[in-house]
Amino acid sequence: MQRIKKILIVNRGEIAVRIISACRELGITSATVYSEADTTSLHTRLSDETYLIGPAPAAESYLNINKIIRLAKEIDADAIHPGYGFLSENPEFIKAVEDAGIIFIGPSSKSVELMGNKTAARELMQMNNVPIVPGTTKRIESVEEAIASAKEIGFPVMLKAAAGGGGKGMRLVHSENDLAGSLERAQNESLKAFGSSEIYMEKFIENPKHIEVQILGDKHGNYIHLFERECSIQRRHQKVVEESPSTFLDGEVRRKITEAAINAAKACEYYNAGTIEFLMDKDHNFYFLEMNTRLQVEHPVTELITGVDLVKEQINIAGDNELSYKQRDIKMHGHAIECRVYAEDIENNFAPSTGKIKYHSLPAGPGIRVDRGIDFESEVPIYYDPLLSKVITWGSTRSEAIERMKKALSEYKIVGVTTNVELFNWILNHKTFLEGTFDNNFLDKEFLPLVENGKFKTGTSGVNNEIAALAAVIISEKEKQHILTDMKINGRNNWVTARYE
Repeated sequence: MQRIKKILIVNRGEIAVRIISACRELGITSATVYSEADTTSLHTRLSDETYLIGPAPAAESYLNINKIIRLAKEIDADAIHPGYGFLSENPEFIKAVEDAGIIFIGPSSKSVELMGNKTAARELMQMNNVPIVPGTTKRIESVEEAIASAKEIGFPVMLKAAAGGGGKGMRLVHSENDLAGSLERAQNESLKAFGSSEIYMEKFIENPKHIEVQILGDKHGNYIHLFERECSIQRRHQKVVEESPSTFLDGEVRRKITEAAINAAKACEYYNAGTIEFLMDKDHNFYFLEMNTRLQVEHPVTELITGVDLVKEQINIAGDNELSYKQRDIKMHGHAIECRVYAEDIENNFAPSTGKIKYHSLPAGPGIRVDRGIDFESEVPIYYDPLLSKVITWGSTRSEAIERMKKALSEYKIVGVTTNVELFNWILNHKTFLEGTFDNNFLDKEFLPLVENGKFKTGTSGVNNEIAALAAVIISEKEKQHILTDMKINGRNNWVTARYE
């Protein structure tokens, strides 16, 4: 067993704030890094120690492995938590942490490297009785090979980047005539996004559901699942709304898919928190899609229905302790929904919105949780993912969780940037969502045409202007400074700021 006393959090925004909260509850010192663009970020105000790591571009700050390792040693950090994104699934970084004698709060570099390559992962799953989408388990070497494979699988097919995800390097191909050009474009996009042009092929599953299973494993060979999350509300392969449990699964399908998820984790000798993602067709057949070897953005919905603090459990596992729970301890209670609030303009092709937060008011009440990375006077820069916060609601039933989400979104007020809140209002009132009959293509089919044809208008500018005017009246410049000072020192007994380059 290892006593972790200080954790260096090498991330930003809401996930850094979330990890700081877990550290505080566990009596662990939290240290964070920030770039020159994040000087006023909330995570720098809340952590016990914070260090300037470099200029705004992520490659020179949050992705600078050498700087991070050197800093961790100099401040005597026992462990590093990567959050999600950035270096969280970079086996080179994890290996550097391991070699430095620092605890990595996540899986081993070996597991990450194995599951990070989609073709290798598919082959491993196939060997361990985890269903995979029909397709290739090796890279496609030529157009001729691609044509032969597509004919064997049957059109339509999906070309996918072996080294990536998030829709990058992905192409849907309906006929042989389109295959050569699609393969070249997928290879070029994959090389640019992930540094690898390796592409594989899968049978295209029409109108699938995206169902994922949260697992935990420790270094002593113990594994549990924490049920599934429904992640089918997506915009061009990016998740927008998540919920748990899925209305599409019955008890037997749930038993089978969670069992497959545990088998997948065991196959790569995985430990810490991980997520096994599946595609599910209309007949409830499910297929392994990929494994996310980190904490997921949508982890709060699992926390709300199970009562398990996943971040604290991550830290517990990293300290070489056994899991705090047995499978029999994990029960589902009620229903939870998460909406990802982004700084983006849904009427302008979802373009990122940047600026300073001039007013910020959060919802509250029973069954409402907000994980946020911003506050009054925070800057929303152009350099990073525009996720501002996550609004999560819980209810004893799905209907109650939806109604609480509607209430929460009506109370969520922000001035200074444009957000996608109106998209959620549209989703939550749509018949297909309310019935639970949506699939991965729901937004692309139903919502995007409204935006592209100019038929969707938020109509909230007047409301925002009214809030801004009110805020300007009640908050003088003197009061602003008082608020900022209070946010900076409140609850901080040992606030350390240092420039580190």
